[in-house]
Amino acid sequence: MATSEKESALVSSEWLSRRLFDPGIRVVDGTYFLPTVARDAEKEFLARHIPGAVRFDIDEVKDQQNPLPHMLPSKEEFAEKAGALGLGEEAMIIAYDATGLSSAARVWWMFRVFGHERVAVLDGGLPKWVKEGRPLAADPAKAKRALFTPRFRPELLASLERVREELKSGSAQILDARSAGRFSGREREFRAGLKSGHMPGALNLPYLELFSPEGTLLPLDKVSERFRRAGVDLERPVTASCGSGVTACVLALALFLLGKEKAAVYDGSWSEWGGREDTEILAD
Repeated sequence: MATSEKESALVSSEWLSRRLFDPGIRVVDGTYFLPTVARDAEKEFLARHIPGAVRFDIDEVKDQQNPLPHMLPSKEEFAEKAGALGLGEEAMIIAYDATGLSSAARVWWMFRVFGHERVAVLDGGLPKWVKEGRPLAADPAKAKRALFTPRFRPELLASLERVREELKSGSAQILDARSAGRFSGREREFRAGLKSGHMPGALNLPYLELFSPEGTLLPLDKVSERFRRAGVDLERPVTASCGSGVTACVLALALFLLGKEKAAVYDGSWSEWGGREDTEILAD
């Protein structure tokens, strides 16, 4: 298991259980379900969550004026939302979700983009926590406002223009986290108005291939093998993409654990690229 007793980007349920009531740790439920999944993340949080956790809704902490699904908010808005949840700049933030670690990785990436390095993801998330019989709470968590000072890190965020240039120049590898069927164009996109296929020159590593059957991240030697099998040169820059900028963060987290701390995420991802008339698309 890719964890350690030091502060790490990935922590185990055992690690968190021993530190659950540490005043320096803040636990965050970052659960997000795709629109095609008939589950209510807010309702499930109120029914059961890790004690002390606050709800970090990536459908709320985003640029609400942008029609794309999950574009980053301004640094000022992020700081306001984080502070209101009691997520201060001195806290060690542990993000989890109700599926394993998919949307929790998005929370992890967002905090890093805004300069907060003391953030980690709970390996296996709530399913593993529940399976192990660890404590749960049902009462709404109360947050004491904290100060969060954002320090924007633009190198971790890729725009449409940056991705175009990376594809043209080959300065970075574009790695798509969507399923093989969606990448090839054999499966239709579930969001209306999006074309099927992939960016010319992009590589494909479906994010689910990085998980064990138990929903935890694979050991790092196997994670590295999956990247190499997808054609990724781990010595070169990588920009991760997906459907809407969520599961691309799983690839960014895995790359971080492999030592590539500056892997970027294309925030607009396929929701932007596949919905435009001026982007080139390949399909099998």
